[in-house]
This record gives sequence, C-alpha cells and structure tokens, in this order.
Amino acid sequence: MKSLQEQETELLHQESGILTAKLQRRSFLQYAGAGMAGVALIAAGCKKDHNNTPGLDTGVDLGSGDIGILNYAYALEQLEGAFYAAVIASPYTGISTAELSLLTDIRDHELAHREFFKKALGAGAIVGLDVNFSSINFADRTSVLTTAKAFEDLGVSAYNGAGKLIKTAKYLEVAGKIVSVEARHAALIRDLISNGSFADSTAVDANGLDGARTPIQVLTIAKAYLKTQINASNLPTS
Repeated sequence: MKSLQEQETELLHQESGILTAKLQRRSFLQYAGAGMAGVALIAAGCKKDHNNTPGLDTGVDLGSGDIGILNYAYALEQLEGAFYAAVIASPYTGISTAELSLLTDIRDHELAHREFFKKALGAGAIVGLDVNFSSINFADRTSVLTTAKAFEDLGVSAYNGAGKLIKTAKYLEVAGKIVSVEARHAALIRDLISNGSFADSTAVDANGLDGARTPIQVLTIAKAYLKTQINASNLPTS
C-alpha cells in the first residue's frame, strides 16, 4: 500500500497535467474533478484545528485541513448553485432575454463549480445541503439581484479568506481560478443593478483589494440561507 506522501505526490502530479492543459473552462472543471478524486485518501493526514464557535459546532461536519476547506467551498457552491437554479427556473417579472441569458451563464458556472468539488472530494464530500430562500422574492428583480450581489461578494471574500488556510499548492491554484470567475459574476451583477457600476468600490479597500472573510464569518452570514446546520469547528484557522 502506498504511503500518504506517495499518494499526495501522485495526486499532485495528476493535477499538474490537468491545470496546464489548454481546455475550455467547463472541460477543465470536469477533468480537474477527475484528477482530484483521490483527495479523500489524504484526509486522514490532515491537521485538525478546533474552532469552537457558537452555532457552527453542530450539524454536518466539514472536516479538517485541506479537506475541510474544500468542503467549505463545496457548501458555498451548493448554496450559490441552488440560488441561481431557482432564479432561472422561475425568472423574475419583466426579465429581458439578455438578462436571462447572462444569469443562465452564471447558473451554469456555479453548478459546474458545485459538481467539481463534489467529484474532487469523492467519498470525503459532505451531503447535499437544504437551502432556505424564504426571504427572497424570486418574482422581484431587485430582490433577486440584491441577493445575487450579496452572494457573489460573500463568495469572493470567502475564497480570499480561505487562501491562506490551504496547504496544498495545487488546491490553492484551483481556488484562484474559481475566485476570478466569482469576481466576474460580482462585476456583472453590479452592472445589472446599475449600468456602469461594475467596478464600484463597495467591497474593495483603500489599496484596491477585494475583502476577505474567515470561514466562520462567511458561514455565519450564509446560515440564514441554509436549513442544514454546518459544523465548522474543525476547520483550520491558520
């Protein structure tokens, strides 16, 4: 049986070829997911850093180390994917053909992200989460786009905050590829809300940098939209 180090080295070698291949974005996610399918094999070797936070220490356990962070990202992509799927399934009143097309593209991106993490984690993936969108009026454009902006900004800050917690370089590289897409979504949603506002500074600091949130901060916000409780107590903190 291969050692933990040999398994991880082999996995990274597989991912290296995937990440340098010239693929369409959808194909990249599919192939990267296949290459990362063995990630669960190294779960047992991941460090556990207990982060006991009221309200986030019961429910579905995200796990620890890099596996925990990947499950954290998977949980967020499940939430975003479910939101945009609901938007497209029942478009808001007066939606234009152009807006429907753009939001459909975002839905497809988020569902691809979700399936990527599910496949990458394999047996180590958390269960499918039940969402709670009772506060959103899907028939109202303002309600939908305001929520979309909040979700996209939350996603960007989540990936930015999680970057320093990822120990495996190739996972960090994949996260960087995904957060750049999330940032494009954030810019587009701003423009749909107010034409020309795609580069507004509401989520940017004085140095022109997007904000970052810790997993606990992000999940505290996200839990308002989830029926499923999430246990983030074992996620790394540094």
